[in-house]
Amino acid sequence: MSTPKIVLFYAFTPLADPEAIRLWQRDLGEALGLRGRLIISKDGINGTLGGDLPALKKWARSFRSYPAFTDADIKWSEGTGLDNQGHSIDFPKLSVKVRDEIVSFGAPGELQVDESGVVGGGARLSPEALHDLLAQRDDVVFFDGRNALEAEIGRFKNAVVPATETTRDFVDLLDSGAYDDLKGKPVVTYCTGGIRCEVLSSLMASRGFGEVYQLDGGIVRYGERFGDDGLWEGSLYVFDKRGSVDFSDHAAVIGTCAGCGAQTKRTANCPDLSCRRQFVVCAECDAVACADHTAASAR
Repeated sequence: MSTPKIVLFYAFTPLADPEAIRLWQRDLGEALGLRGRLIISKDGINGTLGGDLPALKKWARSFRSYPAFTDADIKWSEGTGLDNQGHSIDFPKLSVKVRDEIVSFGAPGELQVDESGVVGGGARLSPEALHDLLAQRDDVVFFDGRNALEAEIGRFKNAVVPATETTRDFVDLLDSGAYDDLKGKPVVTYCTGGIRCEVLSSLMASRGFGEVYQLDGGIVRYGERFGDDGLWEGSLYVFDKRGSVDFSDHAAVIGTCAGCGAQTKRTANCPDLSCRRQFVVCAECDAVACADHTAASAR
């Protein structure tokens, strides 16, 4: 019986020949019938792949056989399903590209990476260590390292959520001094799987934030450990056709529909094709918006 799975992974490590890694991963993914997105740069690799469990296990063995990726953190989750050819229906195709950054903060010149990962990043906190820190300190600040839309449907309690539409907005916000009041407090950065807060914590540290941490493994690892019985509230936004994932059967619904104000965890693209934004919107309001847009286009 086919078992659809999705893997989320990244590794910060110097790569002498990113193009060779791209060709290897493209050919391997195609041979195994995988779909998803991989970004490779001189600083490492970042990706998510979907496919049948046996195929992904073969990919993981090959991936870890490369010395620089042996210790990469691979996170596994349930996929939605497979099509008649055994391909993941959560991704339209396999895309493997070389870029200046494996996560686009727009600051490739600032990032320093060695064989141990990002240089100058925040201290890593396991989910358990995070709870220990909160038990010892009452001034800890959660700082969301994702786009603001993602935080609308799920975030840590009382988190600071910067008004960002893309990851590139963080550098300008930090440089503006908007969060300078946090420089004397312990700041815990967090993101989906850990990669964005690796970079963000280093950017914050270099700008004078004196006590910066990063949630090791991101929200995914925290959810695996504590589910919805800890400090996380809501659903986790994901960049594939699933839209979001929950950590239990009693996940809170904290998103608010932009149309009617009802509680929802659903997100959708703007029906206006010239608009590239997403919104939190319930299915009923999305259907109305799409109908209105279609009618307007026909006039």
